[in-house]
Amino acid sequence: MTATTARGEKNHERRMSLGAHLIELRKRLFIAAIAIVVGGIAGWLLTEWFVWDAIQQPVVSVAKAQAEAYAAAHPGEDVPQVASIVFPTISSAFDLRLQLAFTIGLVISSPVWLYQIFAFLVPGLNTRERKFTLGFFLSAIPLFLAGCAAGWFVLPNIVKLMTSFVPEGGETLLTAKEYLDFVQKLVLAIGIAFVLPVFIVLLNFAGVISAASIIKSWRVAILVIVLFTAIATPSADIVSMFMLAIPMIGLYFLAWFIAHLHDRRVERRNSEEFGAAV
Repeated sequence: MTATTARGEKNHERRMSLGAHLIELRKRLFIAAIAIVVGGIAGWLLTEWFVWDAIQQPVVSVAKAQAEAYAAAHPGEDVPQVASIVFPTISSAFDLRLQLAFTIGLVISSPVWLYQIFAFLVPGLNTRERKFTLGFFLSAIPLFLAGCAAGWFVLPNIVKLMTSFVPEGGETLLTAKEYLDFVQKLVLAIGIAFVLPVFIVLLNFAGVISAASIIKSWRVAILVIVLFTAIATPSADIVSMFMLAIPMIGLYFLAWFIAHLHDRRVERRNSEEFGAAV
């Protein structure tokens, strides 16, 4: 290795100053914000076409089922409106569309802002390990989308269960904002939770945590995951809760296994280098 090459690698591996980190963070946040705004514009257009129809479909299905049940139990009577989404203020519809556009923008722009997070963390890795960053990035995107899909998949069951507690003769009037907040929390929170194992592996590659510490905390991790899914699915639907918890627990142990393989490779490489030096 020449002196120039060694000096170049040394400069490439040097730690960034606090000021440089803040400048880098500001740049990454700005790029992510621009991507979210562009995605939000697309979300505004998509909302008008089909997104809101898809979001309110669980409530429409519940209303239809309740109406059929009422008609069967009270033949000949007028069927009341038993479940609906209402807009209580004059600006509710606009506020909801704006909020929904922002949510869609987050999902659409997820490849961009996830990449910015990884790009900001890459300086913590050495040259050999940076080649794995692309693998982290390509893993995070499908996991985030899979988490969002999992939340969307259990949404109808949760809406059906929660509205089933309304007594006969009562009406289920859901304000649009509260209902959308519920959907957002369920879908986005689970999407982000599915990405966390990737960050666990990234922190292991950066030398922040070891595989031993990850597996040592498995009981705490499972407890946190179960509590998280219980909060993300605020209902008595135990099936939906475990449908979300089981893949998240599996991803946690997968992250430990990858970190374990990495730590073994690092130990073996260090042993070989130490033996060669001796």
